[in-house]
Amino acid sequence: MEEIIAILRLTVKTGTNLVVRDRASGTSDPYVVATLDNQKTKTKVVKDDCNPVWNDVLTLAIKDPKVPIQLTVYDKDTFSEDDNLGTANVDVNPYLECLEKGSDLEQLPDGTKLETIQPDEHNHLAEESYIIWNKDVLTQDMVLRLRNVETGEIEVQIEITPVENQPLKL
Repeated sequence: MEEIIAILRLTVKTGTNLVVRDRASGTSDPYVVATLDNQKTKTKVVKDDCNPVWNDVLTLAIKDPKVPIQLTVYDKDTFSEDDNLGTANVDVNPYLECLEKGSDLEQLPDGTKLETIQPDEHNHLAEESYIIWNKDVLTQDMVLRLRNVETGEIEVQIEITPVENQPLKL
């Protein structure tokens, strides 16, 4: 059994300019599914809104730093399969590299920028973002550009807390 090395709190804040999949109403009923390893959790559905506000907090356990978080946005349908509104990945490895610094982090003032993350093939950031040390946890606010779809972005915040007495193996 793989050990849990950190706890991930993912706050799915908003969606912007999501695609329209319900042609009759000219909108969508979006929700987000977060997948990490074999774990899956989702936000609530926001009815008739291509610019939804979720503000839902999802919790996942990190076991393997090589596995990215996959976020998939869907349009909820009643009588057919839910439509895919796009996907975005987030690489968790940079967070765990920061956590490897261990006790050195505790000496830093809150709000210290530890790492600048640029958009690349491992994460689907719309723009650069920062991993920040805040009150014994790492946080990152980011806007993710959805892939495999015409348009759309989601705003999320990630907070990672290491599991006590669990060595990080990257």
